[in-house]
Formats: sequence, C-alpha cells, structure tokens
Amino acid sequence: HEPMFNLLSNLSLVDICFTSTTVPKMLWNIQTQSRVITYEGCITQMHFFLLFAGLDNFLLTVMAYDRFVAICHPLHYMVIMNPRLCGLLVLVSWITSALHSLLESIMVLRLSFCPDLEIPHFFCELNQMVQLACSDTFLNNMVMYFGAVLLGGGPFVCILYSYSKIVSSICRMPSAQRKYKAFSTCVSHLSVVSFFYGTGVGVYLSSAVTQSSDSSATASVMYTVVTPMLNPVVYGIKT
Repeated sequence: HEPMFNLLSNLSLVDICFTSTTVPKMLWNIQTQSRVITYEGCITQMHFFLLFAGLDNFLLTVMAYDRFVAICHPLHYMVIMNPRLCGLLVLVSWITSALHSLLESIMVLRLSFCPDLEIPHFFCELNQMVQLACSDTFLNNMVMYFGAVLLGGGPFVCILYSYSKIVSSICRMPSAQRKYKAFSTCVSHLSVVSFFYGTGVGVYLSSAVTQSSDSSATASVMYTVVTPMLNPVVYGIKT
C-alpha cells in the first residue's frame, strides 16, 4: 500500500498497454509480410499510442514528486503522499492524457488523405500522419507543437526541479551512509527517466538531422519497445 508501489503498478499497466499498441501489429506485419492497415485502424493506433505515451510521461513526473517528498520531507511523507492524493494524481494523469490524445485524433480526422498512402514507419505516428495529409496542416502543427511543449516539456521541467531539490537535500546530509541510502532510492526512477526522455529526444534529433525515415523508425524502436521492456527489469532488480 505504499505510494511508490501504487505508482509502479500503474506504470506497469501503462507500459504493457503502450507496447500493445504497436508491437502486436508490427509482429503480425513481419509474420504475414503484409504492411496494410486501415484508416480506422491507423487512427485508433495513433490515439492509444498518444494516450499511453502521455501517461508514461505524467506517471514518471508523479514518481519524481514522490521521491522529492520522501527525501526532502521524510517525516511528513505518509501525510503528504496519502492514498487520496496518490489516487488524485493518477486520475489527473489519465484524464489529461486522454483529453490530449482525443484532441490530436480529432485534429487528424479533419485532414484529407490520398486513397493509397505509404507511411514510412512501423506504426501510425502523429507527425508522419500530419506530414502525409493533402490538406492544410497549419492548425495541426500548432496543436502538435503546443502539446509537445506543454505536456512534454512541462513534466520534464517538474522532474528536473524535483531532482535539483533532492540533490540539494542529499548534499546537506551529514553522513556518507545517509547520502548513499537517500540516493539509492532514486536510482531506479532516474534510470527509467533517462531511458524514456533520452530515447524520445534521440528519435526526433535523429530524424531532424538525417531526414531519413528509416533511421527515425529504427530509433523509435528504442522508446516504443526497448524502454518499456527495461522498466520492469530496472524496478524488479531494485525491489
């Protein structure tokens, strides 16, 4: 019933759902040598991919706040991180991510596409869908970039702020043993955050530098398949 394990159970569920939006279809394509997906299937895949990617982002932010409270305010930890607050933070994460994915899906539905399209990716990614549209995409690009800055950059800034306070608090601890014990409680979360944001940023940097769809698709495997696979390994070893 500890807050971190409640958050971990939610993260595990989201990781399973996150990989389930892309991996089964990818494996089916490899097995059948068919790369066809319907328009409805593509929109559905994109919607759920955005939903669970956003949830991953928000849950990692909530877990960073949990570590901040545990290390900077240890005596008030159980009072601050009570079950009601944990449930509320998780609920807000689900609602925010669901509204964002719904908005992006509706924005894509208003676009016009040619009858036969080839998406240079192994799943229906939002950016690729918008680029392949035959109609004006200015509004879509504005919503997409605004969402990326607000819902992607915002949580990342919160994580950085939490860890700046954690590092400051650890440095003020008198003994090396207490410093090691405090830092060891953050190693798992810090590793998962590094995998998640590192691979995500790497994907978009590689696509921006090389302008190659193949390199972008290859890099995308890291944060759609490898990172969710490593999360339970990292937390399982620590636990």
